[in-house]
Amino acid sequence: MKKRILAVPSMCFYSIIALCLIGIIIGSFFDFDISMVVANKTQLGTYFATFSPFFAYALFPAGGACLYVGLRKKGDSFKPLALILAVFGWFMAVYFSNEYFGKGVRPLFGYTPGESSPLLSVVCWLVWAILYSWVPFVVVRCVDDSDPDKLIAVGAALWLSSFAADAMMQWLKQVGSRPRPKYLLTLENPVSEFRNWWQMIPNKAGTNDSYQSWPSGHMSIVCVLFSLPVLTDCMKIESARKPRVNLTVFFFVCVFILLCGYNRMHMTNHFLSDVCFGTLNTTLLTAGIFTVFLNAVERHGKEISNSAKL
Repeated sequence: MKKRILAVPSMCFYSIIALCLIGIIIGSFFDFDISMVVANKTQLGTYFATFSPFFAYALFPAGGACLYVGLRKKGDSFKPLALILAVFGWFMAVYFSNEYFGKGVRPLFGYTPGESSPLLSVVCWLVWAILYSWVPFVVVRCVDDSDPDKLIAVGAALWLSSFAADAMMQWLKQVGSRPRPKYLLTLENPVSEFRNWWQMIPNKAGTNDSYQSWPSGHMSIVCVLFSLPVLTDCMKIESARKPRVNLTVFFFVCVFILLCGYNRMHMTNHFLSDVCFGTLNTTLLTAGIFTVFLNAVERHGKEISNSAKL
């Protein structure tokens, strides 16, 4: 069997890494020029930027559902813990969405801080709660519980990948403190403050969003979706069909990631190298975490099998 990374042939994974590196090289020479060409903020682009991370954050309740099914299969004593983790996964999706992208949703409901009723803010929060509520129920019904250890590993890896990608992105933004294209466009001479990604000024950004261009936060978030084929690999699908289904899911994830990358540039939030670095960081983190977790489960299974033969 050919080696697989994130439940797809390793060539798929290496192709993503190669494209990111090519994009970084091109961006290192033409970041500013490319951004000036594709800059075109639109209302549709704003909506896409606000709601596109939904699919990535849905992996939190999906991971919680995997932990729920796996732990329940381990015995009745794990049921309370399983339920707590399932609810926690749903809550984290709601929290991150409201924290990072709530400012784009609240105006849609007419909420203005300090003027509108606080209850309207609660309604906006409930929108996220409802949007994610169906995810754990669908995953619980669709996953194959014949290998609970694998489900627990996948659920834990989904969570850790998301947390690690977010933490790495936040740290790198402070290390780079790179000006965003939309900030540069407000200047009379944008080139005067433009900096390449390697021209870092650590900690200059602070809380100033105008200096948090590198790497792209959106891409760091949505690229956790490259783990989606691993989740589909845990579904109740005929074994012979799983490789084809996983590849199909990988293809749709790639299309979605490309749309997100273009969106970040044409909305003047990021340069090409920002997008590619965000993709590269998260893809490598996700692949590394899942490989460690799934290899541990495989080794554990072999040890149990060998013990049974003795």
